[in-house]
Amino acid sequence: MKLSDDSTDNAKSMSIIVTKGSLDWAYPPFILGTTAAAMDMKVTMFFTFYGLALLKKKLNLKFTTLGNPAMEMPMMGGHMAMPNLLSVMPGVGGAAGKMMKNLMKQKGVASIEDLREASVDLEIRMIACQMTLDLFEYTQDDMIDGIELGGAATYMEVASKTDINLFI
Repeated sequence: MKLSDDSTDNAKSMSIIVTKGSLDWAYPPFILGTTAAAMDMKVTMFFTFYGLALLKKKLNLKFTTLGNPAMEMPMMGGHMAMPNLLSVMPGVGGAAGKMMKNLMKQKGVASIEDLREASVDLEIRMIACQMTLDLFEYTQDDMIDGIELGGAATYMEVASKTDINLFI
């Protein structure tokens, strides 16, 4: 089925369920959300389970190396994959995360902190899952300003009226 050229003109809103809170998984929802908002779409992000950590005032994002065979880092003019066995060694995940942050800085990729601030500036509706907040014993004081609390019903109400729904 071929979509007409104006098919994207009809999309006016997007919702994203954010379920992961590691450095590499934090980028897709924030990049997609800020891009959509910059294109005048109404965006709602629902942060649940480990994704809730992305709303904490103090971010301490780890990089997921274990079980990620697609991870290749540019090194010495080529690309080097990290063997899974190496990932279990102490300090390797932290070193890989530092390498990734340095690479992103060199390439001019915005930090998660910057993307999160842009999300606030672009008036993206960010909802922290109340059940997850309670489950992990966080309080709203642990989270950045400008978010709201809600649950599955809050998300379902949004998703039922949204043009694009993503699960990341």
